[in-house]
Amino acid sequence: MNYLKKLIDNGTLSREEAYSCMIQIGRNEISDAQVVAITTTIQMRGLQLPELEGFQEALLELAKPLHLETEQSIDCCGTGGDGKNTFNISTLTSFILASMGHKVVKHGNYGVSSLCGSSTVLEYLGYEFSADPKELQRQLDQNNICFLHAPLFHPALLRVAPLRQSMGIATLFNGLGPLVNPHPSTHQLTGTYSLELAKQYQHVLKSKRTNFTVLHGLSGYDELTFIGGTRVFKANSDQLIQNSPNQFEIKQEEISGGDSVSESARIFTAILRGEGTESQNTVLAGNVALALQTFDPELDFEQAFSKGYEQIRSGKSFYTFKNVCL
Repeated sequence: MNYLKKLIDNGTLSREEAYSCMIQIGRNEISDAQVVAITTTIQMRGLQLPELEGFQEALLELAKPLHLETEQSIDCCGTGGDGKNTFNISTLTSFILASMGHKVVKHGNYGVSSLCGSSTVLEYLGYEFSADPKELQRQLDQNNICFLHAPLFHPALLRVAPLRQSMGIATLFNGLGPLVNPHPSTHQLTGTYSLELAKQYQHVLKSKRTNFTVLHGLSGYDELTFIGGTRVFKANSDQLIQNSPNQFEIKQEEISGGDSVSESARIFTAILRGEGTESQNTVLAGNVALALQTFDPELDFEQAFSKGYEQIRSGKSFYTFKNVCL
């Protein structure tokens, strides 16, 4: 099947074609040049739902399976690709949740279209990635958190990593990342760089689990930032969040991740110590609140925000971080 010709002729791949295409990519049966052309063509006109479903199915089939023993767990993982260079919100959200007693199995990768992805900052801070189920189980049991570095579990993602790095733009692989955690978590908080993709996520996740929250910032963010409105999709709802409960005004430069990996790491650890700025703490608390609501849908957003904000300001999450990374 000549997938590239069909795409160039303004066609879209069926679910079965997308599945077959990704299987061939993972098995190195499609050339690098064709992979770049396929991903670029799809990115230019937008990933369609059947393609998303087919690519996801193939990646999960190709992945190294992982089943950790835990009654509940959550993954907090955004698509990236929004070009906003915010501090590592989803990774920090994961540490805050773990310090509050929730089990977190976070899927992540190096930054491709951004300076510093979750794997980038964690590796810089001393975390050693592992695909050993026993080691990951130990981390989850002892610290309530472990990290799954995507290329260790996905041969297809490992294969295309140099291509994505050389392209330097968001691709369909950004859109797939949060949907292919090899561990089947019971809960998920995820954000997307486009509104259409958020709606697709709602459809896909609704067929697999009921405990999820998908968000998209209308100003282009794949996280809740309180800069402009944020659409929040759950299994049976679609709401708009505009202002933070503390009514604090956020500016884009105040939630920057810095100009280097070392600066991103400094911001990251400062926030965990309880030394974040009001803007950083407010944004982080908003994302923690959405995660808490996935565990307890009856929890009011303002109450969840207050719980998250208090935990962030206490600096208690730094002890969880120390046990994991230092």
